[in-house]
Amino acid sequence: MDLIPSFTVDHTRIVPGIFTSRIDTLGSEMVTTYDIRVTKPNSEPAVDVAAMHTLEHIIATYLRNDPDWKDEIIYWGPMGCLTGFYLIMKGNRAPKEILDLLLGAFQSVEASEDVPGASPVNCGNYLMHNLPMAKWYARRFADYLAKNRDNQNIFEYPKSERLMTDDGRQFFDS
Repeated sequence: MDLIPSFTVDHTRIVPGIFTSRIDTLGSEMVTTYDIRVTKPNSEPAVDVAAMHTLEHIIATYLRNDPDWKDEIIYWGPMGCLTGFYLIMKGNRAPKEILDLLLGAFQSVEASEDVPGASPVNCGNYLMHNLPMAKWYARRFADYLAKNRDNQNIFEYPKSERLMTDDGRQFFDS
């Protein structure tokens, strides 16, 4: 069985950032999935589960209400590994083109006084939220994005050259 594309990315070399994960065509519409990597995989701890849930609620609400972007947003949700999120949008923009949108989204967490949709009627696990910790992660990531906005490494998956050994094995040159 073939690995899905996101499992073929060298996760030992990804840094936090905004990456194009995949581009699909659905009918006549192009749809792009972005990898919004909040922590460095396998090096930094995963995002706290309750904080991740809170970030999901606040940022999804922000994105789906942004007057300039709401019609482009299809999905915002956490990665299973808890190191970031997937953002699915209509069209195909370079990751750098959505930097300000994501900066605003993560900065909006700081201003949040409550978690939208955190009630038993609206959420399947409404008690599993941590707003103070979500604010910490959001501030950390927003500061990182702002500081690195001119660093191309936060917009392109790391390139790895596959080398072949004399006995036919492949490995990553790092």
